[in-house]
Amino acid sequence: MSEYRNHSFLSLKTRSLFSFAVVLISTICSCSDGGIEIMEPIEPAEPIDFLADLNLPEMPFDYENIQFPDHYLNSPLPENPYRFQFAAIESDNTPDTNPTTNEGALLGRVLFYEKKLSANGTIACASCHTQETGFSDKEILSIGFDGGLTRRHSMSLTNARFYDTGKFFWDERAETLEDQVLMPFQDPVEMGLTLDTLVQIVSDQSYSAPLFNDAFGDETVTADRISRALAQFVRSLVSINAKYDEGRELVSSPLLDFPNFSPEENMGKSLFYASNISGAPSCHSCHSSEAFLSPLLAPNGTTIGSINGLDAVSTIDFGIFETTGINNHMGKFKVPSLRNIGVRAPYMHDGRFANLEEVINHYSTGMQNHPRTLPFMKDDDGNAIKYNFTDIEKQALIAFLNTLTDSQFLIDEKFSSPF
Repeated sequence: MSEYRNHSFLSLKTRSLFSFAVVLISTICSCSDGGIEIMEPIEPAEPIDFLADLNLPEMPFDYENIQFPDHYLNSPLPENPYRFQFAAIESDNTPDTNPTTNEGALLGRVLFYEKKLSANGTIACASCHTQETGFSDKEILSIGFDGGLTRRHSMSLTNARFYDTGKFFWDERAETLEDQVLMPFQDPVEMGLTLDTLVQIVSDQSYSAPLFNDAFGDETVTADRISRALAQFVRSLVSINAKYDEGRELVSSPLLDFPNFSPEENMGKSLFYASNISGAPSCHSCHSSEAFLSPLLAPNGTTIGSINGLDAVSTIDFGIFETTGINNHMGKFKVPSLRNIGVRAPYMHDGRFANLEEVINHYSTGMQNHPRTLPFMKDDDGNAIKYNFTDIEKQALIAFLNTLTDSQFLIDEKFSSPF
């Protein structure tokens, strides 16, 4: 149990002061008879505030007790025809070994924004996952510590805890979020550190001792603890206050018109949830639950992923195949949440689409016949399905997608930089 939970009447910053051995002694000399002789007084030392460089609230933010709306906890959609639908909470990838705590997530937040944790002290995790873009990146390819470019566009971290497999990166090479958060530090382009150097830099920061003590019970800094704290913070990045959520609270099913939606937004929602007249599956088939990300595991335990016809042949980036070596995973990529999609341009793993109009046009008429395209994404002749949206339908879909923007989430102080 953390020190904070034992002494909840003390603020984090107050306890930081007590962590310094406050010298109130005015020069004390022990006498041979066991008494104490007060010698010439000196000025008492000023207590050190080890958290002075951080902008922290007097009482910690609540990261561990998220008040999920009912539509994150229950799914009213019938299995037929909504076979891949589930409540978001069913796909929570939080391990029993690393539950989110207020103290752990706070430490993770500090580490997430700490620019000293790169080879030249110029970038942090937050440099490529900015809050105002839903913890994605406005750049097509992210810029590393020395100006180099990453291989892929930075995926949004919004609702990361609801990706059922728990695997991360576009190619799912990280088995867990705890694995993923350490990899950018060690990447020669992104942050350019070794784990030993990372631990040393974190240990050298004045805030580390009190924050690690609160989160883990003592001041020891390890790569594992850094990993666990960062993962706790990332899992706290849950978006539940968009216009969609406000409307969803007013109805019993996402298939009903939302009273707070415009006719155009409700039209777009209907298009999103319904199978296309051409036989194409609904958008919700791949952006499932009301957290709007990929479905649960396939029956054989493998990831569902997606091959959405971006290319006719995979020649440069082979996606999940690079991790698994499974032929059916050639050109398949992880499916991110659509939450805050309206502020997350550019789109796709390589950032090829500059705006939502280009994304909708791709699904409308631009999908190509990749040899590994899933069967339900093909027509009777074996060609990639085209949705053939009208201009009105395209604008309605975009209007609906913009209702998934959670303005409160994008400015919430508990997710912002503490520096």
